[in-house]
Amino acid sequence: MAMEDLIGTLPTYAKDLKLNYSSLVKQNTELTPQQLWGTVVAAAIATRNPELTAASLAEAEAAGLTADAIDAIKAASAIMGMNNIYYRFHHLTTNEKYATLPARLRMNALRGHKVDHVDFELWCLVVSAVNACEKCVDSHERVLRDKGATEELINAAIRVTSIVHAIGVVLDSEKAAPTAVEAVA
Repeated sequence: MAMEDLIGTLPTYAKDLKLNYSSLVKQNTELTPQQLWGTVVAAAIATRNPELTAASLAEAEAAGLTADAIDAIKAASAIMGMNNIYYRFHHLTTNEKYATLPARLRMNALRGHKVDHVDFELWCLVVSAVNACEKCVDSHERVLRDKGATEELINAAIRVTSIVHAIGVVLDSEKAAPTAVEAVA
């Protein structure tokens, strides 16, 4: 299903999401097409909603993202899925010893991708924001600024992330318990 069709299935109570998607994704002027669709895909993957992920991947490919870019988005999502759990545990526990222990987690994807480093870092930040990992959000946001990304660019990606995540939440909740009006129809 195309993103536009998927967005069209959102119930009335999610009208703000439809409007925000239209204004912040369809009319985006702040992110490059690769940054935008990479952000949409990374956020969709992080929501774990299969329909949203499939639609966003199809839209990204239609927007011209290369196979290397799609692989990099998936790599950022995978590596952050692992790192976010590990490092979020570190900031959730009060036991300081864990911070002194080696992670021993392979993270070659952080350097082995074939896209612009700012784009890859942006997607790492997106997934980390969805997964609420304080250490990873702080680290990737700092790296992005060090590489020349502005706060406005970062904020634009996080706004898109918040919309995509919310759409995934609505899709999941409607699958589990459709709204009464739409369930009757």
